Amino acid sequence: MQDDHYDFHHLHHVKEQSRSKKTLWVTLILTTFFTIVEIIGGLMSNSLALLSDSAHMISDVIALGLSMIAIYLATRPPNARFTFGYLRFEIIASFLNGLALAIIAAGIFIEGIRRFITPEEIDLKLMLIIASIGLVVNLVLTLVLSRSMKEEENLNVQSALWHFIGDLLSSIGVIVSAVIIYFTGLKWFDPLISMVIGGIIFTGGAKIIKESYLILMESVPSRYDLDEIRQSIRDVEGVEDVHEMHLWAVSTDHYSLTAHVFIDDKIQPFCIILAINETLKEKYGIEHSTIQTEHVNIHPHGEYGKQFLRHKHKQAEKGPVMRPLQN
Repeated sequence: MQDDHYDFHHLHHVKEQSRSKKTLWVTLILTTFFTIVEIIGGLMSNSLALLSDSAHMISDVIALGLSMIAIYLATRPPNARFTFGYLRFEIIASFLNGLALAIIAAGIFIEGIRRFITPEEIDLKLMLIIASIGLVVNLVLTLVLSRSMKEEENLNVQSALWHFIGDLLSSIGVIVSAVIIYFTGLKWFDPLISMVIGGIIFTGGAKIIKESYLILMESVPSRYDLDEIRQSIRDVEGVEDVHEMHLWAVSTDHYSLTAHVFIDDKIQPFCIILAINETLKEKYGIEHSTIQTEHVNIHPHGEYGKQFLRHKHKQAEKGPVMRPLQN
């Protein structure tokens, strides 16, 4: 009798993302430092555009912290409770990041409206200095994250990239705002630019929320056509019907599929399963699949099973159907 039960996983439910780790550590340290500088500068200059950018930077620090936790958890192997490992935390963190972006954008809009009604004095020189430093920092971080995204697909790095694209545009907006106010004296450009920044931030947040929500709801990933995959399984020799089929993403680039298939009892079921698994892997890149073979006379399926049998008998009366040759 075996004392310890070992659950073998043919596909490792872990993500080793050394590039993403290094990228996020560098980004987190630089962001934390500049956030402190920008908060002090925003308060001293009394610029809403600068303060909105610093509020966004605070959300960046929180977002990056969550992303770091997600990446480290993703390297932990599955256990008896978390059989898929900790990959899904990456998506939860991304959802929270997107939500933070949307809430911050709403706060910027509210404060922008208030300052439109009652404009306030601004220290343009300090505002311009801080914004210029921010432009350089955000440009460097955006380039670093863009290079990382090309090497490893990670929704957290993508959400961080959206944060910094927003910050980069914010810095440009603050500089433009400071120059316009300096030459024209129109103080309402400060809240106007801040609200444009808020719109950009909200757009990025909404995109991240949508992507992570679809994964959390276990929807079929947009890259796949479920009907096309169903037909590919049907085309495997020995498969008579495909039903109870589900396809979802555990995390970015980790997909799982389950399906029940009625099979021809004259063909070895292990061969059919092997052929289906090979089709899914080679044609669609789906390596984690669970196929349940069934016989309609043994496994009752109610009205669905009766309809299948009626269709099968009609096909039998018409004569054998030539199947296309399998590659």
